[in-house]
Amino acid sequence: MKAIDIRNKYLKFFENHGHKIIPSAPLIPENDPSVLFTTAGMQPLVPYLLGKKHPEGTRLADFQKCVRTVDIDEVGDNRHLTYFEMLGNWSLGDYFKEESIKMSFEFLTNELHIPIEKLFVTVFAGDSDAPRDEESASIWQKVGMPKDHIYYFGKEDNWWIAGETGPCGPDTEMFYDTGKKPCGQNCNPSCGCGKYVEIWNNVFMEYYKKEDGTYSKLQQKNVDTGLGLERMNMLLQGKETPYDTEIFMPIMEKLKTLAKCDEITSRRIVAEHLRSSMMIISDGGRPSNVDRGYVLRRLIRRMTRHLNKLEIDLNELSNLIDLNIDNLKQIYPDLEKNRQTIKQIIIEEKDKFVKTLIHGEKEFEKAIIKMKNDNVKTIDGQTVFKLYDTYGFPPEVTKDLANEQGYMINMEEFQKLYKEHQEKSRMGSVQKFKGGLADESQETICYHTATHLLNAALKIVINKDVHQKGSNITKERMRFDFSCDHKLTEEEKKKTEDLVNKWIQQNLPVSIQEMKKEEAIKSGAECMFIEKYPDIVTVYSIGEVSKELCGGPHVKNTSELGIFKIKKEEASSAGVRRIKAVLIK
Repeated sequence: MKAIDIRNKYLKFFENHGHKIIPSAPLIPENDPSVLFTTAGMQPLVPYLLGKKHPEGTRLADFQKCVRTVDIDEVGDNRHLTYFEMLGNWSLGDYFKEESIKMSFEFLTNELHIPIEKLFVTVFAGDSDAPRDEESASIWQKVGMPKDHIYYFGKEDNWWIAGETGPCGPDTEMFYDTGKKPCGQNCNPSCGCGKYVEIWNNVFMEYYKKEDGTYSKLQQKNVDTGLGLERMNMLLQGKETPYDTEIFMPIMEKLKTLAKCDEITSRRIVAEHLRSSMMIISDGGRPSNVDRGYVLRRLIRRMTRHLNKLEIDLNELSNLIDLNIDNLKQIYPDLEKNRQTIKQIIIEEKDKFVKTLIHGEKEFEKAIIKMKNDNVKTIDGQTVFKLYDTYGFPPEVTKDLANEQGYMINMEEFQKLYKEHQEKSRMGSVQKFKGGLADESQETICYHTATHLLNAALKIVINKDVHQKGSNITKERMRFDFSCDHKLTEEEKKKTEDLVNKWIQQNLPVSIQEMKKEEAIKSGAECMFIEKYPDIVTVYSIGEVSKELCGGPHVKNTSELGIFKIKKEEASSAGVRRIKAVLIK
């Protein structure tokens, strides 16, 4: 069974069980500026998990494209992926534990034909915040799960929350027994030895974790599930890794043919990062030095380093992209549509990085000269880290060059500095995800509304083809990226600022309306990735000056915004400019 067959079976199954199939949200979240990428299927649905009515009803299912960035440096092993697809079904105040578990069991055993003896499940053991989940365990036994295949674990294993606060609850996780030998007498689904692989997670959201660490009950009980497509595909085909399935095999085999050395880790990195980069670019991502653009840049550069390590001619990159698109276009048709854009951006970024490597080698030579003068035989970790962080120069390349000249490098010190850097990056990602879920303060709501006015003003001052390309909002300021081929003049900035303030002073009402997607398009509502939206969409209008598809929230009247002031205008990436602005109350 191929990945696309699993996906189609999943969607058809839940459609037959009363679920509306909604489209995958873009990898780059629209109107959720505090998140780098869509990291889970539930992320775009948070307002509905908190009680807002979804236009498609209370039973939903989809496949969701996801990117998670915290494990980029782990890619190359047999399991980590940056880009992955998550299949999900949701109950928004509809069914709960019993129907959720029954449907999961039916899909796994009847649709995917997984033998019961291969399935193991875990449930929440209970603590002072929530009781032991005997209900889920009992339901599992009723549907046919053997009692000795059910395990109880604590919050670390069987409690799900995104970020530090927000909707959460106990979960039940499903595992596939690979048939490997137990790692010991206490081998179980939580041990991580590889015998048991998690395949599905059903979260029973009935709690809300507050900032003070206490829990309250949600207004409605929800079910949020996630089934990893690549992992399920691998297991059903009896493969050891996702790289052994049809998703990656054509590119893996081609890399093996082209490479002058058979380095499996490097081939996996090239294959994974190429797919991830293509998916991000196809959804509108562009390389830059900040946020999601930096992640994309890092993926392309790491891929290029490993092409070099494999001693593959970098001119082959265009053919590798074509091969990957041809292999994946059935499951991701947008790749075909964006073929030329994907090729242009990846190859341009590769060419820039080749120049960076040349600069890095020059800096390395400077470090060697200084060491010779100081009669030192080991390159300190700070220098190795600077070459890596500033010039993108891989530590393994630094090590090879040093060894050739009779020097060593202090890898221990480098690893320490690198771990500190990695921890800061992880914390940044956590804060961004937390912000996207929980930060709906009055300040951020005002800035969110102001982005709509700024977008409308730029269409008048620059031209009607200006479109939003991204944004980032905090309580203190807004950052807005838009398509534009030139630096704004002082006059253009002044006109834009004045127009936004004029609309604010006119006390324009902000209204919300649900309508069919086709009607929204005909009405002139602004939206990128219109094909990604469900049949019923939410449109926010600000007087007669702005109409956009958006998930909200917004102020009720522009008079709440204050004075709009542009602080800076600069380049973001090729063909994209950036405005930083504040609202002064």
